[in-house]
Amino acid sequence: MSTKKFDVGVIGSGLGSLTAAALLAKQGKRVVILEQNYLPGGCTSSYWRKGFIWESGATTVVGLDQNMPLKHLVDTLDIKIPVRKLDLPMKVYLNSGEVIHKHQNLEDWILEAEKNFGPSSQRKFWKLCYEISQFVWSTSLKQLSFPPSKFSDFGPLLKNISWDQLKYSRYSLITMEQLLKKYDLWENKKFVDYVNEQLLITAQNHASEVNVLFGATALCYTNYSNYYIDGGLLNLINPIIEYIKDQGGEITLRNPVLEVQRSDKYIIQSKQGSFETDYLISGLPINDTVQIYQNGYQSKYEDKIMDSKKLNSAFQMGIGFRSDKKFDCVHHQIHLDEPLSGTGSSSIFVSLNHNEDHSRCDVPGTRVASISTHLPDPGNLIVSGEEIELEIINALEQKGFLNREDIVYKHSSTQKSWQKWTGRAYGFVGGYPQFKNIKPWQMIDSRLDGHKAYICGDTTYPGQGIPGVVLSGIIAAEKLRNDWGL
Repeated sequence: MSTKKFDVGVIGSGLGSLTAAALLAKQGKRVVILEQNYLPGGCTSSYWRKGFIWESGATTVVGLDQNMPLKHLVDTLDIKIPVRKLDLPMKVYLNSGEVIHKHQNLEDWILEAEKNFGPSSQRKFWKLCYEISQFVWSTSLKQLSFPPSKFSDFGPLLKNISWDQLKYSRYSLITMEQLLKKYDLWENKKFVDYVNEQLLITAQNHASEVNVLFGATALCYTNYSNYYIDGGLLNLINPIIEYIKDQGGEITLRNPVLEVQRSDKYIIQSKQGSFETDYLISGLPINDTVQIYQNGYQSKYEDKIMDSKKLNSAFQMGIGFRSDKKFDCVHHQIHLDEPLSGTGSSSIFVSLNHNEDHSRCDVPGTRVASISTHLPDPGNLIVSGEEIELEIINALEQKGFLNREDIVYKHSSTQKSWQKWTGRAYGFVGGYPQFKNIKPWQMIDSRLDGHKAYICGDTTYPGQGIPGVVLSGIIAAEKLRNDWGL
């Protein structure tokens, strides 16, 4: 079998690597994408089973507001994504009985927070968090050479530096716990529990570890436009793939990469054959990247690679059920009275199909719910899927989402299924959790080997979530172009 030649080889078809691939394709580079699954998208995808379309992972679509990475990508490629703007981004069901409506409008949200958590310091806290989040998004696309790993990065960094960057950078040095204490909110247990469960969704960790720069932005993601995509998240991925194909690129599915070798070129050995490329981009987590691209670079990442004890996977459950109920919200977080058996998880995240999206269910009058919760230390955790399923159904029935006799189909998956679906070590999802001892400039940079190999995705700067992984792809493409004068 002959070796196929391309300008850029891209490993994995997650949203980060697709972003980098599309931006390089726009520059005239011929790109090949190698994906081990039968569907593209990685953790941002969807699939059909038993008459329903299920989300494979991330379900909240954020990042289409001004100065945000997904909008930058869509505008740069001039593509259309079929989105519905959500009137109410999320509802949160506290175990104390209150239901929190997470309004996008900041003033409405502050009033909601004051009503449910008490007025003391809520306004000051949320105004600061929102102010920080605005700074983060207004800066994100201006500092594409961050974090610096070459002397040449400092020129663009200094050129684009501003007083605001100096002013707000200090918030990367303190934790959300310290900020809550500053505003006398740390003793407000109901509020701290709320903050911790929200941070788990977006930062994979709690207030004691998450820095304010990231944590404030994570808490405020519902204060920006949130969207739903009819037919599942695969319809976010497909327009990007079609763009790459239109530029002469290719995508190969069911084609895991076995090994990458570097000489004058990069030789990618895959299940379907050999590919020779001038440049390499890995969209795999760094844990998996160093397994296939060794070349002596494992030692470079020895102190950066996180093991199972620091990571999270997910227990995910899909439920198809009969219902004529009109829900006023798509996304819900339910705080549980007792943690789920064997997991320690204190909340579940529920996403429903939109009331007007009938494409995800073959049978009229049925709905689909995707439910997920964290599984800590997935490499060592053993859970009972049947027991957790029952506890989730009990919680959903108690909150009025469904009646168990109306369930027509259900299935669930643990970390082993995630590992099979994504190929990620331990089946971990959500990227590397935020830790207070890892500052933003210490996160993994997009330069993989100091030559023409780059990496993006949720284990690299800036981290998890759709806006984060898109930004990581933008940064990888930008550094590649700047490094080689493209």
